[in-house]
Amino acid sequence: MAEETIFSKIIRKEIPADVVYQDELVTAFRDINPRAPVHVLIVPNKLIPTTNDVGPDDELALGRMITVAKKIAADEGVAENGYRLIMNCNQHGGQEVYHIHMHLVGGRALGPMVVG
Repeated sequence: MAEETIFSKIIRKEIPADVVYQDELVTAFRDINPRAPVHVLIVPNKLIPTTNDVGPDDELALGRMITVAKKIAADEGVAENGYRLIMNCNQHGGQEVYHIHMHLVGGRALGPMVVG
């Protein structure tokens, strides 16, 4: 069993967060340390520690993360000019919370991806 994370508590509304979307599969909330004018985290309600732990039964939730990102980008007014979706995996990938999550970042020019 994966260890519970702060995201699990946000999903269950046990701790406060600025939730912008929630359904039976995913929850989206504003990052408490935003890196851009719009910075929303989209997480599956099921605790999946890393992308290495994703299985075939998780495909619906991961697909929902993308469609919810599209909706939030439109709602936040960043869809037309563009935004970035980021998922990190494990320590070298920059993952800090071991409950997979997608960062939706936008609202300004983000520049090139940093690789290397």
